[in-house]
Amino acid sequence: MLGPVPIGPVRAPTNCPVRRAPTGIHCESLRTDQTRAVQGTLTVEGARTPATTEAVAGLLASGASFWLDLEGVDEDASFLLADTLQLHPLAVEDAEHFDQRPKIDEFEDFTYFVVHGAAPEGIGTSELHIFLMSHCIVTVHHGECPALSDVHGRIARRHTIENVSAQVILLYMIVDSLIDSFFPVLSRFDDRIDQLEDEILQRPTEAQLGILFDLKRSLIGLRKVITPQRDMFAGLASGVIELTGMTEEGQRYFRDIYDHLIRIADVVDGYRDLLSGVMDTHVSTVSNRLNVVMKQLTIIATIFLPLSYLTGFFGQNFTFLVGHITGRLPFMVFGLGIELLTVLILLVFFKRRGWIGGPTS
Repeated sequence: MLGPVPIGPVRAPTNCPVRRAPTGIHCESLRTDQTRAVQGTLTVEGARTPATTEAVAGLLASGASFWLDLEGVDEDASFLLADTLQLHPLAVEDAEHFDQRPKIDEFEDFTYFVVHGAAPEGIGTSELHIFLMSHCIVTVHHGECPALSDVHGRIARRHTIENVSAQVILLYMIVDSLIDSFFPVLSRFDDRIDQLEDEILQRPTEAQLGILFDLKRSLIGLRKVITPQRDMFAGLASGVIELTGMTEEGQRYFRDIYDHLIRIADVVDGYRDLLSGVMDTHVSTVSNRLNVVMKQLTIIATIFLPLSYLTGFFGQNFTFLVGHITGRLPFMVFGLGIELLTVLILLVFFKRRGWIGGPTS
């Protein structure tokens, strides 16, 4: 029966050989080195305590299971990983440097994971490094990681899986919480895209185009971590990658994680295509509005073209025109009547052709 990490109380080892301080080093300084405090917590049977090298060494000596959660890898945490837990130097070096792609590295006595979830603020991703060993799990992260808070809640509720080791259960809960954190972010993406689409159809602006580019950049960032995670958990779910304590029942749960990753990858690809369509809609709407303006200006210019001709013709200073076209009646007929009639004829013509009065006028 698989439950919270089954760990006994922290006891100092009683059967370990006594280390003698090298010449020139005082015993007080050696004891201080052994009790280094690190930035993180130690979870034993659901109880969380501040992590120290002494507590971790005691748990290792007793063979108890535990979860060590580190907030970054400083000098003390690096000493704990390399000397106390005796992890491979390459894995410790990777844990010190973030912004890595998702991966699984298999070492002789542990498996090293880099898994990404959604960031708390919904921008970017939250990167988590995981060391899976036969007796414990070590997680390393920077800043707040809400997914781990959810895991602590599930431990408190005694979440169990039959016939699976405690470490594999904890690994599943951590990864499952990280992967599920993408769903609320993608739901907000969907709402934002719909809202932008409605706003663009009403009145497109340059600010909307900038928001579209930001959303597309965020989706590309999500796709860069989701696609490799989908591939690496495909190998884990199919048994290509073997984990200590993994059983057939445990593989079913990791296949569920793989199914979630497939859904997320499909949603991200769909949103990316949808954003491309919204951007095309923005460009088309702006182009259509520009065409309407150009059409209106063209109609105005076309109306004034014959008027300019008429005023230019009758404005010639020939003796015949000046001598014969005089009085109020010729002025009303030739000066105003012909021009007004020309404008009326042009407006009727444009109306019948559908150039004015249409849905885009």
